[in-house]
Amino acid sequence: MNATASPILARGRTLLPSKPAEYELHFEASRQALARGWLWLGMLALLGSGLFSVLLVLARTPGVNAWLPGVDFFRTALVVHVDLSVLVWFVAIAGMLWSLNARPRHEAWGWIALGGAGAGTAMMAFAPFLDPGVPVMANYIPVLESRLFLGGLTVFALASVLLVARSLTSTPRLGGALDGAAALHFGLYAAAVSAAVALAAFAWSLAVVPIALDGKAYWEVLFWGGGHALQFTWTLLMLVAWLSLAQACGGRVPLSPRVTLLLFAIALAAVFVTPYAYLAHDVATVEHRVLHTWGMRIGGGLAIFPVVLAVAIALATRQGVAEAARPLRAALLSSMLLFAAGGVIGMTITGSNVKIPAHYHGCIVGVTLALMGMVYHLLPRLGWGRPRGRLAVSQPYVYGLGQLMHIVGLVWSGGYGVQRKVAGAEQVLRSPGEVFGMGLMGMGGAVAILGGLLFLVVVWRALRAGRA
Repeated sequence: MNATASPILARGRTLLPSKPAEYELHFEASRQALARGWLWLGMLALLGSGLFSVLLVLARTPGVNAWLPGVDFFRTALVVHVDLSVLVWFVAIAGMLWSLNARPRHEAWGWIALGGAGAGTAMMAFAPFLDPGVPVMANYIPVLESRLFLGGLTVFALASVLLVARSLTSTPRLGGALDGAAALHFGLYAAAVSAAVALAAFAWSLAVVPIALDGKAYWEVLFWGGGHALQFTWTLLMLVAWLSLAQACGGRVPLSPRVTLLLFAIALAAVFVTPYAYLAHDVATVEHRVLHTWGMRIGGGLAIFPVVLAVAIALATRQGVAEAARPLRAALLSSMLLFAAGGVIGMTITGSNVKIPAHYHGCIVGVTLALMGMVYHLLPRLGWGRPRGRLAVSQPYVYGLGQLMHIVGLVWSGGYGVQRKVAGAEQVLRSPGEVFGMGLMGMGGAVAILGGLLFLVVVWRALRAGRA
């Protein structure tokens, strides 16, 4: 029996594998250029998101928001902030990983996809100033009802289709011995399959959603199914990042490659609730919405706990960590804490209040921190410098602490019934407790913005060090 694939049984006890798998991704140098381009797009998206988040936090902070133009300003800033920090950033880092994971074929597709994604992002980012339109706070992908913004979103979507198509057709086949690297490469492939399901769901909704629905209802129904499916993509990428970062920190992850591959397959299988939901129920029905929600809650979490447990054991049994790996450990620990906090908050949600954004901010920021850690890990392998120094170690903690304050403030306020997606006078903060909660949210948001800016500084220093 292969010791790396199965635990050893001794005296009736199940022990860790005698030779734990090495969860390290293997990439060829020829794939670096395209991956660098996607990383640049992700960095620019975070920069733009940070600029809008400054305005967003000010718009919801008691006392300060009175000096800002009004509710429409808040909603417009929120639309662009969410789309840049979640949609564009996640797709860009996925593009970086999928480009590294691909065989050297159809490379022109990859460059066309990158160019289209960049053009679409620029159109969406400049729309608030050139053609703002009406902000619509739809779940997953909020929009501005303007030609420039919707045109940019369409271009970005087409570029994403090309990116996913290349990722599916150019991924190396699993061959030879099944090791940790092969399991991680399968995880990246599974994420691409999940993304393809999400894109198909968006197209399906676009074809069948009644255009007679009013603006808010139309966009909400249009993005509901595909938005849920995308969460499986981000979760799979996060799991790949957690295992890679644990390995890079010197941890001995007590999961065999076979078990890891099985967990990735379970996480992927759950996404196929999406086409069933479209076949079983009309897209405008409550049953359709609920099926997506339960598919994500139940299926999406099955693979997470075993990986969390294995990574926690790997870190707990590690005697110290190398200086170069300290930023990676900081990102890994912060990611796991924020994702767990978001999951716990999700179990307490009742009604429509700011507990809902607290839940998804925790989970989304958990994914963001994992991908930040992967950027730190891969920078030297992309030909740039290694993140070093106290700033690189502190950045994930600062960002994570700010976001934790942010979501705790939202949960506190949600207990008082403060509504989501409102600002200024619409918040109707009556009691000192409500004011305190939203104030804590604002302070946490400010700290998180600082942490995001520090990430850009750390990466920029590594880029410059690589040129020297």
